[in-house]
Amino acid sequence: MNFVAPESLIFWTTIIFLAFFFLLKKLAWKPILNAVKEREDSINDALLSAEKARLEMQNLKNDNERILKEARAERDAMMKDAKEIKDKLISEAKEEAKKQSAKLIELAKFTIQNEKQAAIVELKNQVAELSISIAEKVLKEELSSKEKQLKVIGDMLKDVKLN
Repeated sequence: MNFVAPESLIFWTTIIFLAFFFLLKKLAWKPILNAVKEREDSINDALLSAEKARLEMQNLKNDNERILKEARAERDAMMKDAKEIKDKLISEAKEEAKKQSAKLIELAKFTIQNEKQAAIVELKNQVAELSISIAEKVLKEELSSKEKQLKVIGDMLKDVKLN
């Protein structure tokens, strides 16, 4: 067996290491560094994209909240307007109903007054007819004989005053 001296082993190990180092530097070092750099860039891009997405989501969330607040405010305004319109319509309907009922009451009073007057006239006519009928019967009774007729005429002549 041949043993090599340790100095020559160190020498040849150093030479092989340097040759291997230069060979790696020339052939593999740049592609490895480029791969590491590309990986670092892709990770940084992914982090930036994630941050952009997070900011965009935050903006969307804020926009959604703003839109929701606006929609609620608009809904509240519409409900308030609808309530005001409803109250106005109810008030107008009540006023119209009061006017109509007042007109109907006035018409009913007028009709009642007219019917009352007609009833009074009718009653007066019936009383007059009844009075005439009674007077006729009384006169027939009173004037049934010639003596009674002469007496009634005499009494009437006494009541008549001549100027």
